[in-house]
Amino acid sequence: MKTDFVSRAQAISGEIREWRRDLHRHPELGFDLPYTTEFVLTKLRTFGYQPRRVGKAGIAATVGKPGKTFLLRADMDALPMKEESGEPFASQNGCMHACGHDMHTASLLAAAKMLKEREDELCGTVMLVFQPCEERMHGAQQMLQDGLFENGKPDAALAQHVLRAPTGVAGVRPGFMNGSCDFFKITLTGKGCHGASPESGVDPIRIAAHVILALEGINAREIAPDAMLVLTVCMVSAGTAPNILPDEAVLQGSIRTADPKVRAFVKKRVPEICEGIAASMRASCRVEYEGPGIPPMINDSRLLQELSPMIDDLLGEGTVQEIPSMNGSEDFSVFAEQVPGVQVWFGAGSREQGYEHGVHNPKVRFDEEALPQMAALYAECASRWLREHI
Repeated sequence: MKTDFVSRAQAISGEIREWRRDLHRHPELGFDLPYTTEFVLTKLRTFGYQPRRVGKAGIAATVGKPGKTFLLRADMDALPMKEESGEPFASQNGCMHACGHDMHTASLLAAAKMLKEREDELCGTVMLVFQPCEERMHGAQQMLQDGLFENGKPDAALAQHVLRAPTGVAGVRPGFMNGSCDFFKITLTGKGCHGASPESGVDPIRIAAHVILALEGINAREIAPDAMLVLTVCMVSAGTAPNILPDEAVLQGSIRTADPKVRAFVKKRVPEICEGIAASMRASCRVEYEGPGIPPMINDSRLLQELSPMIDDLLGEGTVQEIPSMNGSEDFSVFAEQVPGVQVWFGAGSREQGYEHGVHNPKVRFDEEALPQMAALYAECASRWLREHI
């Protein structure tokens, strides 16, 4: 079967762009995605699918015939930040698709349309997964818990994520690609008092300062120098006035590692350190982790070896390029822990092309010329892999 998904994707590139812009104008957070999910469901039904809801806001659909199953995944949620991109279709609701999930969703919708048009030619099943709550690292796990794989696990899986890089580059890396992620919340409870009489209370802000410095010592003294660990306190909340010591200080942050053993060790050490410091300073401490967290993203080397030449054949020799691993996390790792998976980081504009800002920046913009290429990549990898694994 000769496929020409690039030409077809280019032919519908105007539609894909409009889908992306519509989604971009209406960013939504976490599992609260009423506009986004209705948009995706409506498009899939228009293409001829019978999509099903999975979990709080996930969507799954299948195309093809019995045989092996190849999963394609896109995430749908945005970030709680005000957009400053200057785009004419910028969001006005105080949230923003600053991580490019609108690009991912629009590309997978286009792939869904093209695959449905060629359904009779598919040599197995393609499972399309539109996932919520990637930014908080809960979406993939919640879809699995709600029965995404209830009829059997897929045989392989692919996801894409936009990257500040030359448009059309497919960045990959065998093995470790992205860090694990565990969000933590540390609540330090002391005793409030007048700021002029600190001896009459127990200052949780001072204790918080000691805790932050001590946590940095895990990386410096308790983990091997060649092990990847990023422990970051990103939020500190305490106090209501400049002359009142509060009862409580709250620290929030994340732990990211490359090694499950390091991850387990650090998650154990954080409460030990925090509780010890708090007790030594006459305070109490509670450490909470948000959900189960996610494992590191490990690209399956064999699957990557299979998909890389397919991508080069589709988009041109040299499209696939090895890139460094990343400390940042991606909860596609939850799927990749269940089945062989590969995450492709697709170039959607470089500095040299005028795209100055990376993801999670309020000024970030993405090159929409990447959309049809990403759509073709999704469709080609799924259909060709199935054809080669009859």
